[in-house]
Amino acid sequence: MSFKSILSAIIFGAAASLSAATAQTTSAVTAAELESALEAAGLTPTMTEDAATGAPVANATVGEIMFWVRAMDCGGSPAACENLVFFANFDLGRAVNATDYRVVNNFNDSQLFGRAYILERQNQVGVDYVVELGGGVSSEHLSQNVSRWADVIDAFVQKFSSGDTGA
Repeated sequence: MSFKSILSAIIFGAAASLSAATAQTTSAVTAAELESALEAAGLTPTMTEDAATGAPVANATVGEIMFWVRAMDCGGSPAACENLVFFANFDLGRAVNATDYRVVNNFNDSQLFGRAYILERQNQVGVDYVVELGGGVSSEHLSQNVSRWADVIDAFVQKFSSGDTGA
Protein backbone atom coordinates (compact mmCIF):
# COMPACT_ATOMS: atom_id res chain seq x y z
CA MET A 1 0.00 0.00 0.00
CA SER A 2 1.43 3.41 -0.94
CA PHE A 3 2.16 6.17 1.54
CA LYS A 4 -0.60 8.25 -0.05
CA SER A 5 -3.14 5.44 0.43
CA ILE A 6 -2.16 4.88 4.05
CA LEU A 7 -2.18 8.57 4.93
CA SER A 8 -5.41 9.18 3.04
CA ALA A 9 -7.14 6.36 4.93
CA ILE A 10 -5.86 7.63 8.27
CA ILE A 11 -6.72 11.26 7.63
CA PHE A 12 -10.15 10.34 6.22
CA GLY A 13 -10.78 8.24 9.30
CA ALA A 14 -9.74 11.14 11.53
CA ALA A 15 -12.11 13.51 9.78
CA ALA A 16 -14.97 11.00 9.92
CA SER A 17 -14.33 10.43 13.62
CA LEU A 18 -14.21 14.14 14.29
CA SER A 19 -17.44 14.63 12.37
CA ALA A 20 -19.19 11.86 14.28
CA ALA A 21 -18.04 13.34 17.59
CA THR A 22 -19.55 16.74 16.84
CA ALA A 23 -22.83 18.12 15.54
CA GLN A 24 -23.83 18.15 11.87
CA THR A 25 -21.62 21.19 11.43
CA THR A 26 -18.59 22.25 13.38
CA SER A 27 -16.75 25.53 13.67
CA ALA A 28 -14.01 24.59 16.18
CA VAL A 29 -12.37 21.58 17.85
CA THR A 30 -10.91 21.05 21.32
CA ALA A 31 -7.65 19.27 22.12
CA ALA A 32 -9.64 16.23 23.28
CA GLU A 33 -11.64 16.14 20.03
CA LEU A 34 -8.47 16.42 17.96
CA GLU A 35 -6.77 13.67 19.96
CA SER A 36 -9.83 11.40 19.75
CA ALA A 37 -10.08 11.88 16.01
CA LEU A 38 -6.43 10.97 15.48
CA GLU A 39 -6.70 7.94 17.79
CA ALA A 40 -9.84 6.75 16.01
CA ALA A 41 -7.83 6.87 12.79
CA GLY A 42 -5.33 4.40 14.24
CA LEU A 43 -2.67 6.92 15.22
CA THR A 44 -1.08 7.38 18.59
CA PRO A 45 -0.78 11.14 18.79
CA THR A 46 1.33 12.90 21.32
CA MET A 47 -0.64 15.89 22.49
CA THR A 48 1.12 18.99 23.75
CA GLU A 49 0.37 22.66 24.03
CA ASP A 50 1.96 25.58 22.25
CA ALA A 51 4.23 27.23 24.85
CA ALA A 52 3.19 30.75 23.88
CA THR A 53 -0.57 30.31 23.41
CA GLY A 54 -1.55 27.07 25.13
CA ALA A 55 -3.23 25.90 21.91
CA PRO A 56 -3.30 22.15 21.23
CA VAL A 57 -0.59 20.55 19.10
CA ALA A 58 -0.72 16.93 17.95
CA ASN A 59 2.26 14.98 16.69
CA ALA A 60 1.88 11.68 14.84
CA THR A 61 3.88 9.38 12.61
CA VAL A 62 2.69 7.51 9.55
CA GLY A 63 5.32 5.12 8.29
CA GLU A 64 8.53 7.11 8.37
CA ILE A 65 6.85 10.50 7.97
CA MET A 66 6.24 12.53 11.10
CA PHE A 67 3.72 15.32 10.92
CA TRP A 68 2.08 17.79 13.26
CA VAL A 69 -1.36 19.30 13.55
CA ARG A 70 -1.35 22.69 15.21
CA ALA A 71 -4.70 24.12 16.33
CA MET A 72 -4.96 27.88 15.90
CA ASP A 73 -7.41 30.70 16.65
CA CYS A 74 -8.64 29.19 19.89
CA GLY A 75 -11.06 30.53 22.47
CA GLY A 76 -13.27 29.40 25.31
CA SER A 77 -12.70 26.86 28.04
CA PRO A 78 -11.77 24.26 27.12
CA ALA A 79 -10.15 25.97 24.17
CA ALA A 80 -11.91 25.26 20.89
CA CYS A 81 -9.88 26.13 17.79
CA GLU A 82 -11.14 27.32 14.42
CA ASN A 83 -8.13 26.37 12.28
CA LEU A 84 -5.97 23.28 11.93
CA VAL A 85 -2.53 23.53 10.36
CA PHE A 86 -1.12 20.21 9.18
CA PHE A 87 2.62 20.29 8.49
CA ALA A 88 5.63 18.06 7.92
CA ASN A 89 9.31 19.00 7.77
CA PHE A 90 12.02 16.96 6.07
CA ASP A 91 15.75 17.05 6.84
CA LEU A 92 17.83 17.51 3.72
CA GLY A 93 20.99 16.06 5.25
CA ARG A 94 22.91 18.85 3.53
CA ALA A 95 22.87 22.60 3.14
CA VAL A 96 19.93 24.20 1.34
CA ASN A 97 20.82 25.15 -2.22
CA ALA A 98 19.37 27.18 -5.10
CA THR A 99 17.70 24.13 -6.65
CA ASP A 100 15.75 23.56 -3.42
CA TYR A 101 14.30 27.06 -3.72
CA ARG A 102 13.35 26.45 -7.35
CA VAL A 103 11.62 23.15 -6.52
CA VAL A 104 9.71 24.76 -3.63
CA ASN A 105 8.70 27.70 -5.85
CA ASN A 106 7.56 25.30 -8.57
CA PHE A 107 5.48 23.34 -6.06
CA ASN A 108 3.85 26.54 -4.81
CA ASP A 109 3.21 27.76 -8.37
CA SER A 110 1.70 24.45 -9.51
CA GLN A 111 -0.40 23.43 -6.49
CA LEU A 112 -3.78 24.82 -5.54
CA PHE A 113 -3.68 23.33 -2.03
CA GLY A 114 -0.79 23.34 0.42
CA ARG A 115 2.31 25.44 0.65
CA ALA A 116 5.96 24.40 0.60
CA TYR A 117 8.70 26.24 2.44
CA ILE A 118 12.38 26.11 3.33
CA LEU A 119 13.83 26.28 6.84
CA GLU A 120 17.33 27.32 5.81
CA ARG A 121 18.94 27.34 9.28
CA GLN A 122 17.70 23.80 9.96
CA ASN A 123 18.53 22.51 6.45
CA GLN A 124 14.92 21.39 6.06
CA VAL A 125 12.08 21.69 3.59
CA GLY A 126 8.46 21.34 4.52
CA VAL A 127 4.85 21.47 3.45
CA ASP A 128 1.70 22.58 5.22
CA TYR A 129 -2.04 22.70 4.69
CA VAL A 130 -4.66 24.73 6.56
CA VAL A 131 -8.17 23.51 7.33
CA GLU A 132 -10.48 26.36 8.32
CA LEU A 133 -13.51 25.56 10.46
CA GLY A 134 -14.58 29.10 11.46
CA GLY A 135 -18.14 29.96 10.50
CA GLY A 136 -19.09 26.29 10.47
CA VAL A 137 -18.54 23.52 7.95
CA SER A 138 -20.43 20.31 7.24
CA SER A 139 -18.91 16.99 8.20
CA GLU A 140 -18.52 16.15 4.51
CA HIS A 141 -16.68 19.41 3.84
CA LEU A 142 -14.39 18.81 6.81
CA SER A 143 -13.66 15.24 5.70
CA GLN A 144 -12.85 16.39 2.18
CA ASN A 145 -10.50 19.11 3.38
CA VAL A 146 -8.75 17.03 6.03
CA SER A 147 -8.27 14.09 3.66
CA ARG A 148 -6.70 16.44 1.11
CA TRP A 149 -3.60 16.54 3.36
CA ALA A 150 -2.61 13.15 1.92
CA ASP A 151 -2.66 14.62 -1.61
CA VAL A 152 -0.69 17.69 -0.55
CA ILE A 153 2.09 15.77 1.17
CA ASP A 154 2.24 13.15 -1.60
CA ALA A 155 2.54 15.84 -4.29
CA PHE A 156 5.29 17.59 -2.33
CA VAL A 157 7.29 14.41 -1.72
CA GLN A 158 7.04 13.46 -5.40
CA LYS A 159 8.02 16.91 -6.65
CA PHE A 160 10.91 17.30 -4.23
CA SER A 161 12.17 13.73 -4.79
CA SER A 162 12.20 14.27 -8.54
CA GLY A 163 13.89 17.67 -8.26
CA ASP A 164 11.17 19.19 -10.46
CA THR A 165 12.09 22.87 -10.83
CA GLY A 166 9.55 23.47 -13.57
CA ALA A 167 12.30 24.61 -15.92
